[in-house]
Amino acid sequence: MQGENFTAWSLFFLEGFSRYPRLEIVLFVFSLLMYLVTILGNSTLILITVLDSHLQTPMYLFLGNLSFMDICYTSASIPTLLVNLLSSKKTIIFSGCVVQMYLSLSMGSTECILLAVMAYDRYVAICNPLRYPIIMNRQVCVQMATISWVTGCLTALLETSFALQIPLCGNVIDHFTCEILAVLKLACMSSLLMDMVMLVVSILLLPIPMLLICISYGFILSTILRISSTEGRNKAFSTCGAHLTVVILYYGAALSMYLKPSSSNSQEIDKIISLLYGVLTPMLNPIIYSLRNKEVKDAVKKLLGKVPLAPSV
Repeated sequence: MQGENFTAWSLFFLEGFSRYPRLEIVLFVFSLLMYLVTILGNSTLILITVLDSHLQTPMYLFLGNLSFMDICYTSASIPTLLVNLLSSKKTIIFSGCVVQMYLSLSMGSTECILLAVMAYDRYVAICNPLRYPIIMNRQVCVQMATISWVTGCLTALLETSFALQIPLCGNVIDHFTCEILAVLKLACMSSLLMDMVMLVVSILLLPIPMLLICISYGFILSTILRISSTEGRNKAFSTCGAHLTVVILYYGAALSMYLKPSSSNSQEIDKIISLLYGVLTPMLNPIIYSLRNKEVKDAVKKLLGKVPLAPSV
């Protein structure tokens, strides 16, 4: 069946949740609240890591990058979703669709790598505390963060470029955003090359970083169990608990989306997973990292002018 290349379409229609009109207003309120909390929470984390000298450490450098990614990721798709939930004409122009696809892929890919980098940071901090300042000096941290960004952006560029060459037999996307898997379902025929690119990138950015995270936490757990004092053990668990929670939330959603058989779930389930993946996880990240972190709580209080921050020991 003949079709037109992605670039031939000037306008796309987003099916979204239009099959459930009564649900749309509920989703609008839910998505708007989650989006506002995401922007506020992540912006606050970025602000305190920049302004507070006590948080000028590798962990908070990576956390600031993570927060910036979450803001970019949600801002690429949620504003369009909010408009379309209240509109009867759910459309997006070609350039907007390409930007959505690229940003969602690049931010998601970069976060996969950055979470592995953060796991390594925790491994060095707990397993080699005396050498931590030497191994994780600022230059090394900046290089690791830069590699995460460059790798994520380049793999996203590769996937988006291949997707633009695929002939499409329609312009109605059964999703609330220009998510690449939803767009590829419009392809007139399967592309072995595109399938291979998607598979290779998915393996490089999902199972491999997750394996590195598991190895890092294997060594961390072994070290923690050898700590004699209960206070020291609890402090180590507290340090890693937030990151591990974020990893489980993020990789759980990502793996269910990109490494599942195409027929294992309906498209409606995919949309719900995408919504949770794109709104709930970025919203929870700053909450999770702040919940049991006294440094972050004190920095926020200082920023709000409530209490002075205690001098560093």
